Amino acid sequence: MIKQKKISSSKLVKKKLFRAIIHFLNSSFNNTIISITDLNGNVLFWSSAGNCGFKGSRKSTPFASQIVSETVLRKVVEYGIKQLEINISGISSGRDSAIRSVQNFGLSITVIRDVTSIPHNGCRPKKKRRV
Repeated sequence: MIKQKKISSSKLVKKKLFRAIIHFLNSSFNNTIISITDLNGNVLFWSSAGNCGFKGSRKSTPFASQIVSETVLRKVVEYGIKQLEINISGISSGRDSAIRSVQNFGLSITVIRDVTSIPHNGCRPKKKRRV
């Protein structure tokens, strides 16, 4: 048998960025998922309420979305990011508390956009349920 040498892999080099975009990808009534991207759209890191240790109905609370945004913002500071753009998608009570926690963290926010998709009379709805 031929033994292969182990090649030590170097740690990933973190880019030093000045601006980034926070995407509240899924602010639904069940969960909150947040990702951070650079200006080209490459995902740097992400987090969710389930990833932070919340399970079941506790994932849908405003407190859970606040904790998720704080964990993401700690990573933002590691990258050296000073300015943020915020894209919000979805409807939930956690949206407001997550935005407040971003504002209280001390980073400058340039834009807050609501990119929630709204149907314009698209697909035909299901037939009415008969009981």
